[in-house]
Amino acid sequence: MEKITGTIQYQDISTGFWGVIDEQGRKWRPINLPEDLKVNGKKVKMKIKPLQVEASIFMWGEPMEVVEVEH
Repeated sequence: MEKITGTIQYQDISTGFWGVIDEQGRKWRPINLPEDLKVNGKKVKMKIKPLQVEASIFMWGEPMEVVEVEH
């Protein structure tokens, strides 16, 4: 698991999806982003679990699971 601080951004690619860009510029694609965090430009601190996905229609970011959000 990792802790990241970043910004939520909507990605208007393909069917569209929500992503997180962390302070180091890494792009993350959450598979379970809570509805209350789906706000473009929202700053977040969260604990995540990077995932290994063999294939995806999204050509953006690393897949991850949100484990905990710091409020």
